[in-house]
Amino acid sequence: MKIDNYVAENEKKQTTAKRIKGLKMMSKFAILACSLMYISYIPQIMSNFSGNPVSPIQPAVATINATLWVAYGWLKTYKDWPVIISNAPGILFGLVTFVTVYVH
Repeated sequence: MKIDNYVAENEKKQTTAKRIKGLKMMSKFAILACSLMYISYIPQIMSNFSGNPVSPIQPAVATINATLWVAYGWLKTYKDWPVIISNAPGILFGLVTFVTVYVH
């Protein structure tokens, strides 16, 4: 089993510029979609502050999930920036949502 994203020189595959361009575009859309998913916590945060707290389970799990993905992207041999960038807001918004359930 190979660990991380290392590929031996003799096992590297050629790819086309079109495929690389498509993957870069897909990563940008994925960053946007994932970031919007976490930014959607803003209404829940506002609800928490207005005295109608939401369940803390989902934002707590989302915070843990986002933290694990950021750590994964950061600890790879070659940093996986789309994974890091798209999940970083999840740490912030998930944590703020979780905390505001109890502090409102």
